[in-house]
Amino acid sequence: MKILEVKKIEKTLAKKKVLHGINFSVEAGEIYGFLWPNWAWKTTTMKCIMWLIEPEKWEIHIFWWDWLTLESKKKIGFMPENTYLYKHLTGKEFLEFNGKFFWLNGAKLDKKVHELLKRVWLEHAWDKYLSEYSKWMLQRVWLAQSIINEPKLLFLDEPMSGLDPIGRKMVKDLLVSLKKEGTTIFFNTHILADVESICDRISIIHKGHMIVEWKEVKSINGSLEDFFIEKVTSSKHK
Repeated sequence: MKILEVKKIEKTLAKKKVLHGINFSVEAGEIYGFLWPNWAWKTTTMKCIMWLIEPEKWEIHIFWWDWLTLESKKKIGFMPENTYLYKHLTGKEFLEFNGKFFWLNGAKLDKKVHELLKRVWLEHAWDKYLSEYSKWMLQRVWLAQSIINEPKLLFLDEPMSGLDPIGRKMVKDLLVSLKKEGTTIFFNTHILADVESICDRISIIHKGHMIVEWKEVKSINGSLEDFFIEKVTSSKHK
């Protein structure tokens, strides 16, 4: 069953058309990798889906609605590529602040924040200000924020960027665990080894064009790296 269906997204920025009829769909309960080489406009695609920027043309279905409704927003989590956080808050305060947007409070909020800090390996840093966090710690607390509402559909923009192998393993394990709990995950990345190990399906965007609309990872003959390079280098979109 499709939880996200995207058709014919077109977008122009600075008088240049950057998205050319983007099409793909995500099945409920899967981990979906959205792959790209440089200058692919992958973040722009995600922002159009979430209506952070408005496309000129689009057909987007989320949770079987034809629009990003208030009800659907309650079921969505989002982690952007660049983490703009309130550096004067501690990790615990930041998560409490975000939890209140979803009507969490009191003992329920305290329990949720404690669980999330432990889940992203930050329970030792709950009382540190975000200004004292390293890049990988900021990545993890932002990831915790994105799942505080127990989303049914989670959008992640390069969630493993800048993480060392231990951090990447933590994130991959968390995504697999979330999938088992019923969360559908859509994430942008160019780290093919991570995709190959946890994703069910992928698509590839290049120069604002879909060159692979969907592909089951297990059906790829050979390595994902070879498949990716072959599709990009043979693309007519140079």
